[in-house]
Amino acid sequence: MISFSEAQILAWLNPLLWPFLRALALFSAMPILGTRNVPMPVRIGLAGLIAFAAQPTLPTAPVVALDSALALTLVVQQAVIGLSLGFAVRLVFASIEFAGEIIGLQMGLNFAGFFDPISATTATATSRFFGTTVAWLFIVINGHLLVIAALVQSFGAFPVGPEPFAFLHQVQPQRWGADLFSTGLWIALPLITMLLFVNLVLGAISRVAPQINIFAVGFPVTLGVGLLGLLLTLPALQIPFTMALDRLLGYFR
Repeated sequence: MISFSEAQILAWLNPLLWPFLRALALFSAMPILGTRNVPMPVRIGLAGLIAFAAQPTLPTAPVVALDSALALTLVVQQAVIGLSLGFAVRLVFASIEFAGEIIGLQMGLNFAGFFDPISATTATATSRFFGTTVAWLFIVINGHLLVIAALVQSFGAFPVGPEPFAFLHQVQPQRWGADLFSTGLWIALPLITMLLFVNLVLGAISRVAPQINIFAVGFPVTLGVGLLGLLLTLPALQIPFTMALDRLLGYFR
């Protein structure tokens, strides 16, 4: 008769449990995989697969009784680190959508907003266009693999330990919001400058020829120049996106 002791079961279960919980927390907060379109069983299966496949590269995990207070603190630590990693990736996506929001406001498309059922928010057409584009770009540049690599490397930078909130004191994730605004403004600055120049020209025309209905002429001109600017600047979207993603993932390596 084959029998197992409690110590043996804990020694087999602990190395898989903590990576599984951290990966599951990541997939709950991460864009694309964390949306409502991805069922929870799929996220659980992916988290289990990553926890199993990453075992050879992970440091030795402490063996803790699952009914102890220390186990609860370790669960909180994995949840905090996994959610913070997903929040960092979501911030990069939000910065791109924020740039689209600013551009749409300058183009006069702020009234063309619609409800997005995935994020449960109201977004402009340009913001959703940037969000969809950057989602495809994230997959094309293997961003999901970079995030998984950062997740595995986070066990070396922030090993499983009894202090669940030491990670928050070390990396200060509440300061990452500044990157959202700086990256968004950096991306939108060329188009904002172009549209500002167009508005100055239209203002000069309205002063020189007051008989021209500037409201009837200005909107199609601004919209046309904005769409042309989007077409010209869209290929350069990869550089700030990859730089922002690599900068935030660097906190977990």
